[in-house]
Formats: sequence, structure tokens, C-alpha cells
Amino acid sequence: MTAPASSNPPPAAPSGFEVVGTNANALFTLKLHRGDGMTLLAMNWKHGQPPQDFVGFAIEYQEPGGTQFFALKNRLGFLDASGNVNPATLSTLESPIQKFRWVHFPRNAELAGDFIYRVTPMFMDANDKLSKGEPQQAPIQLARETYPGIANVTFTRGFVSSQAFVDRYLVHGPIETLVAPVAAGGLNFTPTHPDTAAALAWMGFEARSAILETLDQAIADDQAEVRVIAYDFNLPEILDRLEKLGSRVKVIIDNSKDHGEPTSAEAQAEARLVTSAGRTNVLRQHMGSLQHNKTIAVNGKTVKKVVFGSTNLSWRGFYVQANNALVVTGQTPVDLAFAAFDNYFKPAQGNPPKNNDVAGFGAKPSADWNDLRLPGIDAKATFSPHSAGNAKLEEIATDIEKNTTSSLLYSLAFLFETPGAVHDAIAAVTANNNIFVYGISDKKVGGLDVQDPNGNVAPVFAAELGKDVPEPFKSEPTGGTGTRMHHKFTVIDFDKPTARVYLGSYNFSEPADRKNGENLLIIRDRRIAVSYMIEALSLFDHYSFRVAQKTAAEKGQKLHLARPPRAAGEKPWWDDDFTVARKIKDRLLFA
Repeated sequence: MTAPASSNPPPAAPSGFEVVGTNANALFTLKLHRGDGMTLLAMNWKHGQPPQDFVGFAIEYQEPGGTQFFALKNRLGFLDASGNVNPATLSTLESPIQKFRWVHFPRNAELAGDFIYRVTPMFMDANDKLSKGEPQQAPIQLARETYPGIANVTFTRGFVSSQAFVDRYLVHGPIETLVAPVAAGGLNFTPTHPDTAAALAWMGFEARSAILETLDQAIADDQAEVRVIAYDFNLPEILDRLEKLGSRVKVIIDNSKDHGEPTSAEAQAEARLVTSAGRTNVLRQHMGSLQHNKTIAVNGKTVKKVVFGSTNLSWRGFYVQANNALVVTGQTPVDLAFAAFDNYFKPAQGNPPKNNDVAGFGAKPSADWNDLRLPGIDAKATFSPHSAGNAKLEEIATDIEKNTTSSLLYSLAFLFETPGAVHDAIAAVTANNNIFVYGISDKKVGGLDVQDPNGNVAPVFAAELGKDVPEPFKSEPTGGTGTRMHHKFTVIDFDKPTARVYLGSYNFSEPADRKNGENLLIIRDRRIAVSYMIEALSLFDHYSFRVAQKTAAEKGQKLHLARPPRAAGEKPWWDDDFTVARKIKDRLLFA
């Protein structure tokens, strides 16, 4: 049985998270989906198939309060007479997007007010001259917080293996000048890249700013008490802030495996916090295997916040990996997080001393679903390790396999090495061609391959463009060894009133359920589910191209836009979108 739904009073109404274009004369439809720091644009042809000379969409946008539209740029263009792409013609007005959906990251997404998008169908005649069709236009508000003053979904950028990172920052210095190359030395690492401030803000994205803001607010409120549980912990800008809190902070730091080594960054952080906060305010533990939480709770006069999610307080967690942090506000979530902390924070007892009371924690109310009582949002949280009586893994697997009716989008680190109920449930849903499934893991996942070419696809995995990169792309960095796709979330039926998302530090595995210290939330809310859906879709699209390139038999092939068919047997670029079952579902679902 899944966590029961709750009814909470509604918050102040935010702007719509899905908006449609209203131009009846346009040949296509437009739907905008609000993400956090991003917009999903989805288009569909109104009647039948597009004409043969349709070559894609031009996309422009206007910022709140602005008077000028800016055209998005494409990274692909049409080949010129010499077989090359002119980099001066990559505006989508000249190099249209040959896709029926696109995720856009506005430069100033935090601005309040309407972002206005204008999408125009582009056509090409026999002389390669482009012409415009009737456009669709629609406004959408992104702002910064998902539900202002209540709940904020935030993401790290997770795109060091991207052309955007290469163009913006790699040209001015290697990634080793931005991010600590060795975890154990992280607390003593100082970036030397000339664009450090801008680069770290771009890489850390909203998750970084929201987490640092939470700690800065705690420092400013001299009555605030803070509780932090850290797994990977080697980021100076976090430790420096915790030291400023003095004895107002209590901290639990994982001491499993490498974290328990005396030379680890976690051991160094412990020593510094013992000095600033006091020995009785700092605890090392690993529960049954890992203390895998990454939570911050602040109980003050002016700030009452909890940070949940997958974002480790580390260089990689903030600046290399794809991660999420959910920041919620209110006394109830603060009380629940403080209670869970107290249930973890047990002084060492016995001989030899032990402070990893797995059975004791599993018997506490913290290990069951607890309503966060967020106004207008059905949100519940639980903490691991669970007992046999309140374990959540089978419950989640049943919800995925038996109750998914429309779509399943997921971003799950370690799915490749996580056999069990959720892996099997995802495999079962993936094999159901009536349900739309996209997923991403950090490595290739065996056992989820679907043979039907018209059905769902196996999950893609994080990959970068290597030395055989096809033109016009450049080689991309990996950000060092280790996981790059670190999310742990699953979105079920984002397009239905029953939309819900599971998220947290919880890896959807037996150890996460019964051994580790973890946080896990279920949120039944379409606005939040859509935000996570867009993140999953963005990552899927980003890496699916890279996976295809790494596994293709022929590498180094030049990539370019397709002109209209001009020879017998040629098909237009959009043919698969109207003939391949999976792509038809994709086109219809989001638009």
C-alpha cells in the first residue's frame, strides 16, 4: 500500500505551469511546460503530416519586461556548397530546430514576470530559400521558486560533459582548475580558473544557490539551530559556513569505507567542526552500510527550512554531477527533520562503541511516511533504515508496476547495479508499449533492453563526446572519475491528475531501504512532477546523442540539418515522428 494522500490548504496560486499558444491560424500547436530554471517547448502538427518542405521550428524568446525577442541558437546547420556549416547561420531563424520539442535554459530564468516564447515553422523552397509560416506565441512565468515560500525544486547543472560548458569555460582553462581533482584534498583546494565565480554559479545552478542561501539565512538568524547530515563532504564553502554557526549546529558525517580514513576530507571536516561546534555536536556513523543522507534543517526565528534530495556537499555533488535538492519551508518539515536527526544521533555505546542503531531507527516514527503539511501540496517524507514492517521498496515497486497508466520518466543513479523490486518494476513497465518510458542511469543497464523497435527504449547513460567527436562538436570533459548522473527520482504519470514523484537520496535498493541512512519523499503534485519530468527529459536528450555517438560503428561523421527530400526514396527529417510508434507517443504526449 502506497503512502496515503493528504489534503492540505492551498497556497497562493502560482502562475500556470502549462501554457498553450492560441493562434488558430497556425498550422501547429504549442505547449510550454514550466521547469525550474528551464522551459520545455512542445509542438505538434494540427492536421495530418507536415508538408515536405517543412524544415523545422525557429524559437525566439523575450525576457520579462523586455522589448526584444532573441532567437535560440542551434548547434546544427545546413551544409553549404562546400559541404560545411557556416557558424554565422546557427540562429534557429536560419537553422531551425528539427525536433518537435526543445528544452530551453533562459539566461535569466530567475526573473519575475512573463517569458514570452514565439515559435515559427520554417519552410525551404527548391532554391534553398527559407520562409516563415504563421507563428504560435505564449507567455509563461518561471521565477525562482516552484511554490514561493513553500517548496522549491532545484537542480545542479550536471552538464560538464556538454558543448555549453566547453564553449563557456573549458576554452579558458581545464576543469581541474575549477573542481578539486581528488576528494581527500577538496577542503584545501582553491580554484585558479579565471572565470571561477561565473563558472561555479553556472555549474551549481539553482541547487547551489538555494543550499548556500539556506545556510546564509541560518547564520544571519542568531536564534537558528541547524542539523546537517553529510555523506560526501569536501566542499569548503559549506564547511566555512558551518563553522560560523558555532555550537548552533550539530552534524553527522558518514564514516564508511574511504570516508573513514584519517586522511579523508570527512575526517578533516570532523576535526574542524569539533573545534567550532564542540565534540558533543559532531558524530561519525555509517548505519548498516552508509549514512547516505544529504540533509540540512534550519529551525530559526526567521528561517524554517529543510533541504532534501541527492546533492552531496562536495565538489562533484555541486559542480559535476546531475543532482537535485528540494527545499521546503515550514515548522512541520523542520520538526520531522530534527526528529530524524535525533534518532540517528545516538552517542556511541558498548565495547567496542557503536552508534549505528539500525533496528532502533527502523522502529521510530521517522522511518514511516510523515506528512510535511505543505499548503496545497500532498508531500510526505520518510527516512531509512526501515524495519521489515515499514519497508518502502516493495511499496514503490508496486506503485510503479501496477499503477502507472500513461508515462514513467526516471533518472536513477546506480540502476545498473541495483537488482530487485524497483529494477524489475521498471523493466515490466518498459516492456509495456502502451506506457511511455524514458530513463537515464549513470552506466549502461542490463536487463532493461526492449527488443521491439517500435516500443520503449532502454535507459541511456551518462557519456561524453570523446576524441572521435563528429563535426561541428568539440571534445568534452568528464569531470574526473566517478558518477556523473547522480539523481534518484522517478516521475509517474506527469500528465495526469494522479501525477507523483519519488525523490531523495534513496537509491531504490535493498541497502537504501533497510541498511543506509536515507531521505525519501513522495510528492503528489503536477507542478512539481512536471519540473522533474523536464529534468529527466533534458538529461535523456542530452546523453542519448552522446551514447549513440560512442556506440556507433562509424565515428567522425559530420552532423547537419536535413533539407527537404529532392530525390526518389528520400524522406523528410520528420518522417520517424509520424511513423515510428515511440516517436509518435513522444510527439503527442508532451504537446
